Amino acid sequence: MGADPGPLEAALRARRSQGGKALVPYLTGGLGDWLAALAAAADAGADALEVGIPFSDPVMDGPVIQQANDRALGEGITPLGVLDALGRLDAGVPLAVMAYYNIAFRFGLERFASVLAERGVAAAILPDLPLEEAGPWTAAADASGVETVLLAAPTASDERLQRICARTRGFVYGVGLLGVTGVRGELASSAVVMAERLKRLTDLPVLVGVGVGTPEQAQEVCRVADGAVVGSAVVRRMLDGGGPDAVGELVGRFRRALE
Repeated sequence: MGADPGPLEAALRARRSQGGKALVPYLTGGLGDWLAALAAAADAGADALEVGIPFSDPVMDGPVIQQANDRALGEGITPLGVLDALGRLDAGVPLAVMAYYNIAFRFGLERFASVLAERGVAAAILPDLPLEEAGPWTAAADASGVETVLLAAPTASDERLQRICARTRGFVYGVGLLGVTGVRGELASSAVVMAERLKRLTDLPVLVGVGVGTPEQAQEVCRVADGAVVGSAVVRRMLDGGGPDAVGELVGRFRRALE
């Protein structure tokens, strides 16, 4: 580990040290009035914000986030457009971007990392970049002071999880279930098991996402995990035309559930 935690890790550790649970909502960049929605989520009690950079083939995402990607791309948003807008956003909480590796690769890894840093983005999540191939990106990210958040899948061995925990920055992103993102009727049992396995292996904040779609599900997984990442439920509000107010209201419900 580096000497000092970055802004994202520091914020999540601060929430944990106060006895609380962290809440990280996800929104698709470029979707509707997304900057105002991010600000509303922060005002409603988010500890950090995850922003998806729209991509034409989001392999890890289910129908809701795919639809959001398509709509944002249809409105003309570009990766640089998302990052430039984030550079103008003063949300008061750390920002992380979620980008498929092809976006970073097309930018050039060093340029992508430096643009993130220049725009005030604390961290990056590249969900389709395996640990074994992450070296060039993590070197560029480390050099620019960008925290690389790695995903930990339920199928990984403890030995692999240990290596992920050793290399991740900001937090460990426990994937709650096998499959794509989306809201489910109940929390998968694998989400709690994932949190338990990771908590045994690391002192870094352990957050669980994918399949955490209601305040009750977040509450359930956070009996073990240090926090939850909530994506499809938030994005659905934007797709349905609810806008920033609806996002703020939903994030507020998650925040109260985690108190």
